[in-house]
Amino acid sequence: MKQVEYQYAPVLVALANLKKEGYTVDFNLDDNCLISDNNSYYVDDFEIDQVYRYEGNSDPSDEATVYGISSKDGLKGTLITSYGMYTDSTSSAILRKLSLKND
Repeated sequence: MKQVEYQYAPVLVALANLKKEGYTVDFNLDDNCLISDNNSYYVDDFEIDQVYRYEGNSDPSDEATVYGISSKDGLKGTLITSYGMYTDSTSSAILRKLSLKND
């Protein structure tokens, strides 16, 4: 498994940093994949390169995570998730991939 760098920065700073590094596509979370435009990326179709976390000082609902993601077909983009955004319909494989552990 690739070593992932965890960083802590406000969401806008994280997005600006990633954009400078070529992460320009917007990914969105679907039930069992990531989507961008009309393309679907399943758990084996992408890698998470960078993770930025932002935690609110007093309210856990202020927590957000920004992922820098590379797809196997060469796209580089971002996915933003917030506290409590995961639903029962999100596949366990996607949730596991987004809940990376630095091994």
